[in-house]
Amino acid sequence: MKTSKSWLAAVGVALVSGAGAAPYPHGPVAATDIGPASAFAENSTVTVTVALKPSNPDARDKLIESVYTPGAPEFRQFLTPQQFQERFGPTQATIATVTKNFEAQGLSVAQSASGQLHVSGSVAQIERAFAVQLHSFAVAATDAAPAYRFRAPLGAAHVPAGIAGSVQAVLGLDTRPRMTPHLRHSAQLPKVQTGSAPNTPDAPGLWTVVDFAQYYDVTPLYQDGFTGQGRTLAIMTFASFTPSDAYTYWSAIGLHVNPHRITQVLIDGGSGPPSDDSGSVETTLDVEQSGGIAPAAKILVYEAPNTAQGEVDLFATAIDADRADTVSISWGEWELFDTSSAPPELNQGPVTYRGEQTSILLALDDILAQAALQGQSVFASSGDYGAYDSANSLPFPGEGAPPPTFNPVLSVDDPGSQRYITAAGATTLPGTQTFLNSSGVQIYELNIAQEQAWGWDYLIGFCASIGDDPVSCGIYPIGSGGGVSLYFDRPFYQWGVPGMADTVRGQTLYQLTPPPVTELVRLQAGFPGRNVPDVSFNGDPDTGYLIYYTSNVSGFSILTYYGGTSFVDPQLNGVTSLYVEALHHRIGLLNPALYSIAASPSAYHGHNAPLRAITRGDNWYWHAHPGYNQATGLGVPDVANLLRALQQLEP
Repeated sequence: MKTSKSWLAAVGVALVSGAGAAPYPHGPVAATDIGPASAFAENSTVTVTVALKPSNPDARDKLIESVYTPGAPEFRQFLTPQQFQERFGPTQATIATVTKNFEAQGLSVAQSASGQLHVSGSVAQIERAFAVQLHSFAVAATDAAPAYRFRAPLGAAHVPAGIAGSVQAVLGLDTRPRMTPHLRHSAQLPKVQTGSAPNTPDAPGLWTVVDFAQYYDVTPLYQDGFTGQGRTLAIMTFASFTPSDAYTYWSAIGLHVNPHRITQVLIDGGSGPPSDDSGSVETTLDVEQSGGIAPAAKILVYEAPNTAQGEVDLFATAIDADRADTVSISWGEWELFDTSSAPPELNQGPVTYRGEQTSILLALDDILAQAALQGQSVFASSGDYGAYDSANSLPFPGEGAPPPTFNPVLSVDDPGSQRYITAAGATTLPGTQTFLNSSGVQIYELNIAQEQAWGWDYLIGFCASIGDDPVSCGIYPIGSGGGVSLYFDRPFYQWGVPGMADTVRGQTLYQLTPPPVTELVRLQAGFPGRNVPDVSFNGDPDTGYLIYYTSNVSGFSILTYYGGTSFVDPQLNGVTSLYVEALHHRIGLLNPALYSIAASPSAYHGHNAPLRAITRGDNWYWHAHPGYNQATGLGVPDVANLLRALQQLEP
């Protein structure tokens, strides 16, 4: 994106200069170049992360398939981090060569994780080492976020030819905020009341984990004594939170927990103090949901700055530590932004090495492969922009956003699109939704006959009744993220699964304003990519949840009618922690077992069916139907029955 000072109000003095304290992004921003980074104190020392390429990636991927194939000699033979490093990490010779190269340029080098190095020096030293000019940029305050600063290179960075073949990614030259949380409040609509709802203690919109446990059949696990005892789950996040909120939430719903069960782990200095702008409500709900479903489990909360470097360091630290049996993350961005395909006009592109571009996508894939081989189960939300994840980051006409604007294209969210992660989609609960005006008078009513894929297109009729189109009404294209990855081949556990789709034709991203209309990138058609999501639970804010949350602006309150796929991945995290306790061992990547179970004749039929098909609704493009679909995945689990199915897979 080109800098345009005319889009900015005057930049105030109180800028947020630390990357970890910046607000999460609300679409592309217009930034003013305020000069060389060396002129600003926060850039006196620059540390970048150099992600190294793994050894024997083909053998590693074959081993993962064997580790998750019942009957194979390697089935469930998980590795320790040391064993993984010895077999598949960068060699000691590679680490030594890369280290020597940077040290020869006066930089300090430390190995931060199995496959990552931290390279530090002054701005001038870093600029020489990567052949870039680093500048600071200011972003003016908006209604959505405060002013802040970030650092970015003016052009493509380069790695010396002698080590370029060993480097997967260089991260940290650009410190702009990247990831967005996948939670949403009920749309800008009149008050919503839900009646004729599922038989749970609380009405949808006011759900707690108690309601979740009853509706999705978690309660039998509690009756058998499984609460996550002796297990550790982890939350990965880019915003801090107030731990007392979670303890208050658990106490209010009658859960008795260890008052010291939460441990916060700060990575790269952490994510700054709790704040609404940074997304602290996201971290809060992640902890409340996962820890409420597994009330006896210990909780690690890994917090990193919201940058590309923070993202990779976050994953690397949490996986390398190997302390958690289950891990979840509720943040993401359109997968194109994490690849070499991002056009420079989007101002999100990755670093270039001598004409080749690096990929955050691949750096994360390497780390998640390690998690799979260590037996760690990792979950990610699939996004809240239905079939059009690009709209999460790129404003489109009618949103009221400043230029430039773009057309939505069929797209999916990273890290949910990663092959060694379980992607969580969302549904809408059945019931009658009654809409009232500000005077409390009913103006519209609709009935959801059965649990369906979450796509707010079911509200089009309501919006029309008040004279709004879907964009101005705030419902388009909101829904369960899903579709087909453009970058990851279909993984082994999705081979031959009915309902799988390839990428769709005719998907070209255009910059629509300011004129002229400009073609940015044509997305590949017919690519047999990884399909997302894998499974779903209730995530529609209009049938959603409450959150106990302390705002840095308004103080403590109980938030209602919140939802999004952000609720589903921590729920899967907590549920899987119960499974690990019940099975007496780690499960690791859950997907191979899920798809194997789904292929059985009894998967969706009978009293003990582990899965329930979602056959109605859509996410604005992909429609729910029996079996696998790109709106809800394999459907919704019956938690107790799925445990029985997992037990039947035991050797």
